[in-house]
Amino acid sequence: MLSRLSIQNYAIIDRLEIDFSARLNVITGETGAGKSILLGALGLILGQRAESNVLLNKEKKCVVEGCFKEEAADGHVVAFLKENELDLADELTVRREIAASGKSRAFINDTPVNLSQLNALSSLLVDLHQQFDTLELGESDFQREVLDALAGNFSLLSTYQQVYSQSQAARKAWEQLKEQKAQFEKEADYHQFQFTELEDAGFRENELEDLDVELKMLANAEGIKTALSKAYYEMAESEEPIVRQLKSMLGSLQHFAELHPDLPAISQRLQSAYIELQDIADEIDRINGHIGSDAQRLDFINERLSIGYRLLKKHGVSATNELIEIRNNLNEKLQAVLNIDESIVAAEKRYNDLIHEADVLAAKISAARSAQVKPLETKVNKMLAQVGMPNARLKADIRKVALNQTGFDDVVFLFDANKSNQFQPLRKVASGGELSRLMLCIKSLVATSMNMPTLIFDEIDTGISGEAAKQVGIIMKELALARQVICITHQPQIAGKADAHYLVYKSLKEERVTTGVRLLDTDERIVAIAKMMSGEKPTAAALENAKEMVMN
Repeated sequence: MLSRLSIQNYAIIDRLEIDFSARLNVITGETGAGKSILLGALGLILGQRAESNVLLNKEKKCVVEGCFKEEAADGHVVAFLKENELDLADELTVRREIAASGKSRAFINDTPVNLSQLNALSSLLVDLHQQFDTLELGESDFQREVLDALAGNFSLLSTYQQVYSQSQAARKAWEQLKEQKAQFEKEADYHQFQFTELEDAGFRENELEDLDVELKMLANAEGIKTALSKAYYEMAESEEPIVRQLKSMLGSLQHFAELHPDLPAISQRLQSAYIELQDIADEIDRINGHIGSDAQRLDFINERLSIGYRLLKKHGVSATNELIEIRNNLNEKLQAVLNIDESIVAAEKRYNDLIHEADVLAAKISAARSAQVKPLETKVNKMLAQVGMPNARLKADIRKVALNQTGFDDVVFLFDANKSNQFQPLRKVASGGELSRLMLCIKSLVATSMNMPTLIFDEIDTGISGEAAKQVGIIMKELALARQVICITHQPQIAGKADAHYLVYKSLKEERVTTGVRLLDTDERIVAIAKMMSGEKPTAAALENAKEMVMN
């Protein structure tokens, strides 16, 4: 509920703060005193657009702040706060600031938010219903939700929506498989040709790279052989081969090894060098013996490389392993063509099973809605007579449509204002005042079921008086037993039902007119209500009548 509203520097409001009661709050005041300005300020924290011309003092910013209590227990509010990473607190504070430049900022629990977030939260906190602001009543979604609320369908509807969403996902998967099959079949011949071409080539991993290295070696075989032969000759077969010279040096030094402490180490190193060079010479000789120009091998390598380079260019890749990967992927696609029919059958069965389950649930939901049509019509029509519309009739029409997110019902509220039995959709035939009172009747029936937030009514009692106004007051009083209600009214019969009565007034402050609000005590309420009945100087009869209204 809205526990406190604080307004600074807005329109003709300098500074004011209102602490609201948890039940029926009535706001009264002379025409032009500023009641609509209060709602304008409240609209700012509900996400409405802001303009810099609303600032009373152009050198200061405007600040509107609303505090909501007991919202921490509301699952929808908690879910919103968690989803938007906002702080959870026992008291929810919503603030809107407008700078002199016109720049607007919004905060939820002191955390900056954008207007779309503010709008989303406000719908969970406040239901603002102004005169002629009856678009919601004419919307099919709201009309359907009324029947669902009365039928207690929300749990079953949640289950249905999960199944329906799964069915739509299954349908999408089924259609994608069918499209995939059509695409596979369209490309099958081409994929088969590409796969066969790569399969026949039969490349092993890194084959082209290895063949390229071998080709370069064979192309330079004579030069490599000459270099190897020369190295081997110098090391092992010349007139003074290096290996033999090392062996001679080693023999000379070993003769004197015991005569000098450093000579054994030198001898050991020469021994190691001799052995290593001898091994190198043998390895050079071995390699030299295996190198030769093989024309047949050269032809084979050139042919393989020619095939490989053509395929690399064709598939836009640069390595043998990428060709192998393409071949494997093509093979998977060809295998998928063989298996996709089974997948399509399975996907179709899953979709049909889910759509059948959704249809069964939708039928239960529809039956529950249909069961509430007559009780709704009876109760609303009775209340319409109470609020001064004895000839008005409401009729709820349910028509079957294609299965959708809310079942297979299209709910339309039809209205007949004059017992003509010519029912038409609400928006076409009901006036603003009729819609306002009708909305009050419907909201009073479903407020607890639909978990409606704080309800604010702005002069929806326009055009009624006497007994009808009294009945509107009774309905609001009953509505306020379960929900906080804030009502701006000119009707004394409604004001007399208030749990808290606030008076909006104008005063002169520093040669400037400003708006103020104060909570009236019992005696002040009696005087205020008497003035609403008989003018600025209420008669004794009016005072007595007002006293009776307040006390009862």
